[in-house]
Amino acid sequence: MSKVYFSKKINKEILVKLYETLDKKLEGNVAVKVHSGEAGNQNFLKPEFFQDIINYVDGTVVECNTAYEGERNTTSKHLKTLENHGWKKYYDVDLLDAESSDKILDIPDGKIIKKNYVGKNLEKYDSMLVLSHFKGHPMGGYGGALKQLSIGLASSYGKAYIHGAGVVEDIWTAEHDLFLEAMADASKSIVDYFNGKIVYINVMANMSVDCDCCAIAEDPCMKDIGVLISDDPVAIDQACIDLIYNSNDSGREHMVERIESRNGIHTIEAAAALGVGSRKYELIEI
Repeated sequence: MSKVYFSKKINKEILVKLYETLDKKLEGNVAVKVHSGEAGNQNFLKPEFFQDIINYVDGTVVECNTAYEGERNTTSKHLKTLENHGWKKYYDVDLLDAESSDKILDIPDGKIIKKNYVGKNLEKYDSMLVLSHFKGHPMGGYGGALKQLSIGLASSYGKAYIHGAGVVEDIWTAEHDLFLEAMADASKSIVDYFNGKIVYINVMANMSVDCDCCAIAEDPCMKDIGVLISDDPVAIDQACIDLIYNSNDSGREHMVERIESRNGIHTIEAAAALGVGSRKYELIEI
C-alpha cells in the first residue's frame, strides 16, 4: 500500500514540509515538471508558489511544446509564454523538445503504444519532481500526475501520438479509451526510465473542470482542498479523485460529471494494470 501525505494547508512552506516528510531525496540533476499555462488561462499555478520547493531540490523547470494551436506549440512562442508567465524570471528553464529530434522510449508492455516520443533533453536529468495542478480536463476528465508524466513530458509529436493512440493523424478522433490507455502506457515509460526516482506533488487548488491548457477556461467550481505528495503517481491521483468524491462542496457534482463523462478513472485503472503504481494507498494527514 502506497503512502500519500496530505495537508489542507496550501502555501509555499507546506510543499517543502511534505517533501521532507516523504523522505525521498531526489539526487543528481533534478528536472521539475510544471505546467507553464496557456496564454489567457487564469487558473494555472503561478511560479512564485513553487519557489521554495524548486529551490530546495535545486531543480530545473522543464516543459514541452504542445500539439495544438496556441501560444505554446512552437519553441519560440512557448519560450515567450514561459517568460510572460514568470517562469524564466525565477528559474532555469529547459524546453525539453526545443531541438528537432525526439528521444524515443520503448514500452514493451504497452497496451496501446509501444513507443513514447519525449523531449530529447530529458537525457540531461537523473531524477524528477512532478508538480501537478489537479483539476478537470476537457478530454482526460481530470489532469494530475499521470497526465504530467504522459502528455506533459511528450514532445509535440509525442503528444499527437498519444492522443491518436499511436496514429498521429487521429489526434482528435481516436477511440477515447484507447487514448486514455495510451497515456497510461506513456506514463510507464517515464517511471521506468527514471527507475522510480520521481516524486509527485498534486495541488488541489483553483479546481476548474478545464485544464490549464485552455486559453479560455471555466472558473474554479470547487473550493480548494489541499496538497498531496507521494512517490506513486497512481496512488496520488486516486487519492485526489477520492477527496473530490468524498467532498460535500457544492461544486462537487460538476467536477464529478467532467471526470465520469470522459471516463477519467480509466487512466488510473490502466496505469495500475501496467504496474505504474497502486490504487491502494494510506492517506496520512499532516
